[in-house]
Amino acid sequence: MKWNTKFAYPKSTRSLINGSRHYSLDGSSLPSVTTILSATKSEEDKAAILAWKQRVGSVEAERIKKEASARGSSMHSYIEQFLYGKLNQELLEDNNKSKKMAEEIIDNGLKNKLLEIWGSEATIYYPGKYAGTADCIGVYEGKESILDFKQSNKPKKEEYIEDYFLQIGAYSLAHNTVYNSNITQGVILLCTVDRLFQDFKIEGNELINFQNKFLERVEKFYHLINK
Repeated sequence: MKWNTKFAYPKSTRSLINGSRHYSLDGSSLPSVTTILSATKSEEDKAAILAWKQRVGSVEAERIKKEASARGSSMHSYIEQFLYGKLNQELLEDNNKSKKMAEEIIDNGLKNKLLEIWGSEATIYYPGKYAGTADCIGVYEGKESILDFKQSNKPKKEEYIEDYFLQIGAYSLAHNTVYNSNITQGVILLCTVDRLFQDFKIEGNELINFQNKFLERVEKFYHLINK
């Protein structure tokens, strides 16, 4: 893989507004992609989350959430170091769960597949609408792509990860809009705590469908806050 810094991604600062993450860009404050998705969840999804919290208890639910967040941040950090060529592979040999999960994604999902890197942990925005941080942008298996790295306690099925696809749709749409790129593929590379690797891809009309679905969520979000 090689780096090609063909696009100048903006600098931004993150802040919390009414408890939700926003990005400050050129004097404007834009809600994050995850903020929009969280605020516009369906009643069914909200009920499922509430039922899970009641089942495991609020204290345990918070512990699981914090543990997953810390593990995900650590895993992302190792993958980012790899993309920049700064990761000492020998460090992956110790008994660190996050490192081992990063190794699975690197070996099974990135090596010999990610041909060109345009950006890593790059700020992407749709003017006046939303912003976010893309894990990786570049050429994957010959196609201009957005890549997202995920960790999970259990394996995932496609029907349960619509928010992942919506996130990919949001980033690809914003990138194509601002940079006139031709991103036609979204790639999700996932590893479970038991080191099971999974990959999911959406492309072409399926990706466009999720771009449009996300725009509907954006409109719903602004309708809610304007009320």
